[in-house]
Amino acid sequence: MLLAAAVALVAAAVLGIAIGAQSLRPAEVLQALMAFDGSSEHLIIWDVRVPRVLLGISVGAALAVAGGLIQTLSRNPLAEPGILGVTVGAGFAVAVGSALGVAVSQLGELFAAIVGAVLAALLVYAVGRRSPLRLVLTGVALSAVLSGLSLGLRLLNPDVFDQYRFWAVGSLAGREQVPLAVPLVATGLALVAAMLLARSLNAIELGETVARTLGTRVAWVRVATLVVITVLTGAATALAGPILFVGLIVPHLARRMAPGSVSWQLAYTAVLGAVLMLLSDVGARVLLPTGEVPVAIVTGFLGGPVLIWAVRRYGSVAL
Repeated sequence: MLLAAAVALVAAAVLGIAIGAQSLRPAEVLQALMAFDGSSEHLIIWDVRVPRVLLGISVGAALAVAGGLIQTLSRNPLAEPGILGVTVGAGFAVAVGSALGVAVSQLGELFAAIVGAVLAALLVYAVGRRSPLRLVLTGVALSAVLSGLSLGLRLLNPDVFDQYRFWAVGSLAGREQVPLAVPLVATGLALVAAMLLARSLNAIELGETVARTLGTRVAWVRVATLVVITVLTGAATALAGPILFVGLIVPHLARRMAPGSVSWQLAYTAVLGAVLMLLSDVGARVLLPTGEVPVAIVTGFLGGPVLIWAVRRYGSVAL
């Protein structure tokens, strides 16, 4: 099944490279990847489409794994970085940093996004930790407040608004031209750290007493997992803006494909998250004949029904 998911990822990547304002045949895509000849089609593929596919894979995997980690750590089936306000908190911090002239570099954006994600996560958990549904309502309320403040900042500063208007609603368009090295490296390291924490999280799922009996350092694992979640969410938000629901949809699917194993669930989550993001980005390109739709609108359209289903099924019940 994981091999089939990897094949689906390759197919989604080919679609992401082939489909756009100028659609290309899969044969042309393969020829450009294997034998670059400097033609306009090959330049489009290597300068625009391939970086955008890499961006989509990174953002999708980061958000999906962050959602899986949050659901596992909190035992909350409704938890997700976007729903809990972590993604919007990271976006708000970037908007504030941009208005103050702090988050003007790639490293500055990443740092601001991580700080905003940490503060939002701590605030939401402090207010709504008593029940899964209360946690979601707190995150939604915080997201609404921070989204309004971000919009106000951008309207007060037209230059910042013009620069970040597509980023602020969650989009991969145009972001493939910015330097991607630092966020991609941070995302890769955080994904490796998530896999290393999976075995300890498996023990924590059995209960803290059992985990301690098995030799798991519960407090250390919780702190390390929160650090990984904030890095993944902050890096994804710094790259593509606040994108919701990826971390909600994919972990539920992965949990059914690999029940009882956090390691396998995270592996499925990373691959399927990348597939979902690439397919959503392809849909964002073709939905309107006159231009692109921000990819966050597509993921929101897909994730809304999943959230309703999860609330109806789980309500205030923990995993």
